[in-house]
Amino acid sequence: MKKYYLIILIVLQIGLLHAQLPKMYYADTTSVGLPFSKDPSVIKFKGRYLMYYSIKSPKTGNGMDGWKIGISESNDLYNWKKIAEVTPAAVYEAKGLCAPCAKVIDGKVHIFYQTYGNFEKDAICHAFSDDGLSFTRNNSNPIFHPTGNWTNGRAIDAEVYKFKHKYFLYFATRDPSGKIQKQGVATAPGNTDFKRSDWTQAADSSILYPKYPWEGECIEAASIIKKGNTLYMFYAGAYNNAPQQIGVAKSKDGISWTRLSDKPFITNGKPGEWNESESGHPGIFEDSDGKTYLFFQGNNDKGRTWLLSNKKIGWNASGPYVLKD
Repeated sequence: MKKYYLIILIVLQIGLLHAQLPKMYYADTTSVGLPFSKDPSVIKFKGRYLMYYSIKSPKTGNGMDGWKIGISESNDLYNWKKIAEVTPAAVYEAKGLCAPCAKVIDGKVHIFYQTYGNFEKDAICHAFSDDGLSFTRNNSNPIFHPTGNWTNGRAIDAEVYKFKHKYFLYFATRDPSGKIQKQGVATAPGNTDFKRSDWTQAADSSILYPKYPWEGECIEAASIIKKGNTLYMFYAGAYNNAPQQIGVAKSKDGISWTRLSDKPFITNGKPGEWNESESGHPGIFEDSDGKTYLFFQGNNDKGRTWLLSNKKIGWNASGPYVLKD
């Protein structure tokens, strides 16, 4: 009899584990032999979904170098298969590249990404592709880093969005001491080819700075969508595994932002859940049918592994809300 009780207990535990897992539960395991994918950005291109994300190289020693970009495809936004990588191909990328922002612009896939492992010298770069897999670098790379006494010069976590006939480049930077991560913005003309000389810093100060306890010492990973005449920014608050969680702010001009709440929009999971350590680095995606999905990263082991998931997002007069699967 004890044997049967034990079997039932095991079955129940397995069922509980699966009940805690989201519909999308994906990670690239090809690089370091463990589930490890961060910083998701999703597009629809030529009839399929492509997801770009950060992965580590096995050579990584101090955690700050050896990064590259993975590419996976899907036909349903939940089941993904890796198909390619973007690896370092220029001197300025020698220590790594990551945190891609993918956009379809004039029939091509553009990625805006960062160098990594150079600390305050890390900057935003740009590349483009006809097939979404093989990329040509912008000749003027790196295309942007911030200046002024409000920043240490670093620029990471690019997000590019066209609004009011201009392109807005959102980026995370740090204060001069290198301690506080915060949000900045630059703009370029609507007819830009994204070269370095086209970008102008739009504010000589942070446009979103850690304010609430849950945001800790970090605001990063802006992801933008427009509803009506309002921009909504999904952003990550607090450093990785602090825990990092996701907030939302809104703007009418792309520069001045107001938070929707003093609480996170997406929280980290409960003890034992797959995202106990964090729900972070959002990537908002609007499908061709108008439905929206919020992609994000999570883990429950303080960053030893990283997995990607998504949630369906609905909209009302107050802004976004999470839909049930």
